Amino acid sequence: MNSALPQRAGTSTATRRAGSTWMIMALVCTSQFMVILDASIVNVALPSIRQELGFTPTGLPWVVNGYLLTFAGFMLLGGRAADLFGHRRMLAAGLLLFSASSLAGGLATTPEILVAARLAQGMGAAMLAPATLAVINTSFTEANARARAFGAWSAAGGVGGMAGAVVGGAFTTGLSWRWVFLINVPIGAVLIVVAMTSLAATRTGRRESLDLTGAITGTAGLAALIYGVMQSADHDWTSVLVAGPVVVGLLLLVVFTVVEARFAAQPMMPLRLFGLRGVAVGNGMLLLFGGIGIAMWYFTSLLLQNVLGYSALQAGLGQTPAAVTFVVIARSAAALLPRTGVRPLVLAGCACFVAGFGWLAQAHADSGYVTSVLGPTLLIAVGIGLTFPTLMAAATAGAPEGDAGTVGGLANTASQVGGSLGLAVLAPAAGARAAMEAGGTSPAALAAGYDLVFLMAAGLALAIAALTLLLPRHRPPGVGRA
Repeated sequence: MNSALPQRAGTSTATRRAGSTWMIMALVCTSQFMVILDASIVNVALPSIRQELGFTPTGLPWVVNGYLLTFAGFMLLGGRAADLFGHRRMLAAGLLLFSASSLAGGLATTPEILVAARLAQGMGAAMLAPATLAVINTSFTEANARARAFGAWSAAGGVGGMAGAVVGGAFTTGLSWRWVFLINVPIGAVLIVVAMTSLAATRTGRRESLDLTGAITGTAGLAALIYGVMQSADHDWTSVLVAGPVVVGLLLLVVFTVVEARFAAQPMMPLRLFGLRGVAVGNGMLLLFGGIGIAMWYFTSLLLQNVLGYSALQAGLGQTPAAVTFVVIARSAAALLPRTGVRPLVLAGCACFVAGFGWLAQAHADSGYVTSVLGPTLLIAVGIGLTFPTLMAAATAGAPEGDAGTVGGLANTASQVGGSLGLAVLAPAAGARAAMEAGGTSPAALAAGYDLVFLMAAGLALAIAALTLLLPRHRPPGVGRA
């Protein structure tokens, strides 16, 4: 009888460990879902927000852009802070700021309050996103478990991005636009409790202080660059409103690089990390992948609405099969990654991109949904499911544990900045192509513009495929063969 006691104790320990693992997985996936959801959930609610709060036409886009600006601009700082002050602490602090600013947004009575809340919400998201990746890297050390975690994390973000139109439309129609923000408050409160009870209090173990010069120049540079890119949607690239912030942002990023390389004793972004080929090449591919994501989700939605005549809610529902496919494939890719390595999955995904976008580029005003949209978007979704979690894993693999948050912030920043730059390049290309057609704003003309975007996305896929040749051939820790 006594011999059974150790077995029961071991079983109990294993059960507790499994329960803790699932709690951590639920924590990082739900956090990532919230962060990505809030980038798109307000789009459907914008008309109601404008009517109730009295936004001007030029001020209303900042309900969306304010969040995206601080989210992408503060990501590197959030990642480094997670390494210095602890992943659990920064995750909980990010959840607190995200939830508090969501409450302020839901209770806003003026445009200024709502935009300020969205700016703060983006800062909370910039603390959350790299902290979730750092938690994955430090909590799931075995290759298969880490790959599964990356797959689930990627799928949660994909579902969050696609659920925005449906969830936002349901809240705005059934309750009020304010619930688009208020729903985050109880969820955030639960996640804070989970974070404080399920995560270990990790620190780097090194006595380091925050690199203030690097933090200021890096964050300001990214924010200025992204702000300028956002302004390009309404102004020419030669306009001072676009060129000014872009030039200032690039100069600040040059200063940031010099400071980090020559003067910072404890740099915010240790440039030695780019000596890891997976980190350097992986982030380059994520930068290009951002444009593919924009082409798929943003421009396909425009195709459904502006060419085929769907409502915003119908367009969201029309993209739901692709979102479900992405979730399923991302989980499958996570299981395959430790056995196949990075290259085969990325190359297979790029083949799906080329075929899918080539097919989608044949859509026109008289096209049917099933044959011209559903089929190619399912194929592209397979490509996204194969590549996104794989690239995230490659871009964060091999970094020391004390730099996990920094590397996670860098990977998220590359993806977000890639999306912003992709939109800034693809949107004018679509507009210029449509203007060449008779009746430049007709469904047929707009379809020609979107078709060009899809062909350009196929070109981005080919560039990503070429970059896989630069990946290391050895087996990166926690990922699998390149």
